[in-house]
Amino acid sequence: MEKVQALPAINMVNKKEEKKIKVMQFGEGNFLRAFVDWIINSMNKANVYDGGVVVVQPMSFGRCKELAEADGLYTLYLQGLQDGKAVRDHEVIKCLQDFVNPFEDYNKYLDYALSDDLEIIISNTTEAGIAFDPNDTDFTKCPNSYPGKLLAFLKKRYEAGKKGLYIIPCELIDYNGKALREVLIKLAKHNNMDEAFINWIETANKFYNTLVDRIVPGYPRNEATEFQLDLGYQDQNMVVGEIFHLWCIDAQSVEDKAQAKANLEELNALFPCDKAGLNVLFVDSIVPYKQRKVKILNGSHTTLVPVSYLAGIDTVRETIEDAELGKFVKEFIFDEVIPTIDIPHDQMVAYSNSVLERYMNPYVRHELMSIALNSCSKYKERVLPSVLQYIERKGQLPKHALFSLAALMTFYKGERVINGTPIALADDPKHIDNFKALWAEYDGTKAGANKLVTTVLGWADHWGKDLNTIAGVNEFVTEALYAQQTMTMREAIKAIVK
Repeated sequence: MEKVQALPAINMVNKKEEKKIKVMQFGEGNFLRAFVDWIINSMNKANVYDGGVVVVQPMSFGRCKELAEADGLYTLYLQGLQDGKAVRDHEVIKCLQDFVNPFEDYNKYLDYALSDDLEIIISNTTEAGIAFDPNDTDFTKCPNSYPGKLLAFLKKRYEAGKKGLYIIPCELIDYNGKALREVLIKLAKHNNMDEAFINWIETANKFYNTLVDRIVPGYPRNEATEFQLDLGYQDQNMVVGEIFHLWCIDAQSVEDKAQAKANLEELNALFPCDKAGLNVLFVDSIVPYKQRKVKILNGSHTTLVPVSYLAGIDTVRETIEDAELGKFVKEFIFDEVIPTIDIPHDQMVAYSNSVLERYMNPYVRHELMSIALNSCSKYKERVLPSVLQYIERKGQLPKHALFSLAALMTFYKGERVINGTPIALADDPKHIDNFKALWAEYDGTKAGANKLVTTVLGWADHWGKDLNTIAGVNEFVTEALYAQQTMTMREAIKAIVK
């Protein structure tokens, strides 16, 4: 550690490239820095784009201060299997120009609305980020929600007579561009804002639906010292991602197909990622790509996390390498998810095998707890559609997916049964508080397990329907939850998932 502290900081060895700020990015987390910022940096290097990024911290806590201290510079390691060979490479990302914490400097944030250089808004505020918050009514101070912040920003821009923006959300929800536009309009109407402004939101700004795909484990805690000694400088913001990447973008947030096509062509000309040789696709519809990716990759992540973590495993790779848990994940994918996606079976099998290969990346230590953020919303968005469609098509219960739902409930008990250590739950406080109250009432009996399960399945406002109304679901999840309380996780899998 002393050797690392003796090294110069990254910005003493590398210099930031001064660029006009054309992109405002909501979010400073690992994924955006290893995906979108890398793409912008790659376009700049390929001389097909010349733009910088201002990063807005969407929460009151975050990394903006640390990134600003490093002049926005950080090291990205990309590593994985290419043509069957292990490959690791790194580069310094230099496109980040400025950082704003709107909770501390709201005026600086709003001042960016007056920029003539600004063209694009990009965001990744997790699945829970694009949501209507009726409490966002006072725009003299920083609104709490991401849509509230964006609405205040667009209002300032509209009042200044500035041009509209290209708005590209990366949150993993269906039709994320359309959803963001609808929430903005709903929030504007909720606040009795001028109809002319609401019309400007809809017509002067262009919203895009997107699909993003790259596994980003984040900061390499176990290798950070080694990496920094090799680099010859300190970098507390370095991030690791896999080599594979895919970004699909469509403009179907508008109903008019001709207008959607024109909007897509405009963005492609303005933001020509494909010309830099990147796997960025401007497509008519992201739907088939979305279903495949969210259900298989993200869905299997969300399904395996509570099961595997409560079985004593810490990473995705260890899960797949484990005979019992690897089998659990593969059966979930091939038996319960593939039948719900209308893409030729051979293509689905090939994609699923490629996902499993990505999980086996020898360089990536993808911590399960890094995936566990907002697991309640993730299960709803990533797994529940497969559950409902499987039941509808097969007339049977998807046992692996529902066992994982029970494990999610056990996970939110907040105790890692394998060693009794507390789990650092990170989710909407209402979910954490609700589970805390439910587990405080649990009496250890099967009837007590059923009471808890019935309550959680009955969260219709969250799930979109009362899951107790689906034949057999309550009974199966109750059996699974009770087994998880009276056996080890591995024993419960053998007893319940037959």
